[in-house]
Amino acid sequence: MIEMKPEGFIPVHTKAVFPGDETVRVCKVDKMQPDENTYLKVKDIVFHNGVIEVDVCGKLLRDAPDYARGFIGIVFRANDSDSEFESFYIRPTNGRDCDDPVRKAHGCQYFSYPGYTFSYFREFGITRYEGTVGTIALNEWSHIRTEIEGAHGVFYVDGEKVLEVRDLKHGPDSRGSVGLYVDIGTVGLFRNLHILCRD
Repeated sequence: MIEMKPEGFIPVHTKAVFPGDETVRVCKVDKMQPDENTYLKVKDIVFHNGVIEVDVCGKLLRDAPDYARGFIGIVFRANDSDSEFESFYIRPTNGRDCDDPVRKAHGCQYFSYPGYTFSYFREFGITRYEGTVGTIALNEWSHIRTEIEGAHGVFYVDGEKVLEVRDLKHGPDSRGSVGLYVDIGTVGLFRNLHILCRD
C-alpha cells in the first residue's frame, strides 16, 4: 500500500489536496482537452507487470461542462517526461443511474496517450476499448483493479471484470510510473492505493 502523503506524489497538470485521512483530492488544472497527461504521479515507482488497485470517487465541479462524466481512474507505465502512458478510467454518470443505453455502453475506457485517445477511438468508431459498468455512480466510492502482463490488461470495477485489452498500445516492454487520473470537470477522491510489481 502507498501512503497517501504529499511527498510521495508529483502533480502532473493537477492540483492535489491531502486532507490527512489517507485520502487525496485531485482535480485537473492548466489543460482543457480530454484524455491528457493530467494525474498525480507516484514517486519512485517503475511499473511493468503487476496489479494496481485503488478506491475512487468522482464528483463534478460546479462549473463542469455538460459533457463531464466524473472521469476518474489510473495511469500506468507513464514515462519520465509524462509524454506517454496507458490509462483506464470510469465515467460514473454513465453507470448505475444512467437510463441512456448509448451512454451506458461507455461506462469505462482504456486509452493510450498520446496517439490512442478517447477522441481517436470515437472518430474511427472503435468501441472495443470501452465497456459497461453497472455499479458506479457520482459521489460514491468504487474499487478499481488493474492486472497488467506484457501487452495484456484486465480491468475490474467493484469486483467485476469490465474490460480486457490484449494490445496495450505502448507494447509489452513499456514501463514507468503509476498515477491517479482525473479529467475535465472532475474532482477525484482516491484512497487505499496498492501497487504490486511482478518484475
